[in-house]
Amino acid sequence: LGLSGPPGAGKSTFIECFGKMLTERKHRVSVLAVDPSSSTSGGSLLGDKTRMTELSRDMNAYIRPSPTSGTLGGVTRTTNEAILLCEGGGYDVVLVETVGVGQSEFAVADMVDMFILLLPPAGGDELQGIKRGIIEMADLVAINKADGDLVVPARRIQAEYVSAMKLLRKRSKVWRPKV
Repeated sequence: LGLSGPPGAGKSTFIECFGKMLTERKHRVSVLAVDPSSSTSGGSLLGDKTRMTELSRDMNAYIRPSPTSGTLGGVTRTTNEAILLCEGGGYDVVLVETVGVGQSEFAVADMVDMFILLLPPAGGDELQGIKRGIIEMADLVAINKADGDLVVPARRIQAEYVSAMKLLRKRSKVWRPKV
């Protein structure tokens, strides 16, 4: 599964909860988290592992943060090979967390079985901010943090995305993207 979304959408929190649910069901889970590299120093924080504290201690999970090192598209130059290595190593679920959302941060969509766009419910003009490119590639749009005071905004953005996705060309004759 490939996951992308804007900063603060809860990608790492979602991955930790979903990953723990999968390992409790006896799956072996690999997380390939991609972090942006500094254009000045070339360094990267690689902080995703520290945000997934429970999953990082799980013996049936493997978390590998990697810097983009200047690669565009939200993944690294070697993400596809890393996915194959994880599968070869016996991980039956591989989650790839991209750098974050942008108009062209969907290279992972061609590397995975399902591409998920994770969105917060109250981030402003979501459809204008995300743009067409990444929406067209999404197999699933998940509105995260849809509880408490955010239930109503979450329902509104869900309706906006359902309407918007009807206007897009279908990538598959079989699967219709869900929101």
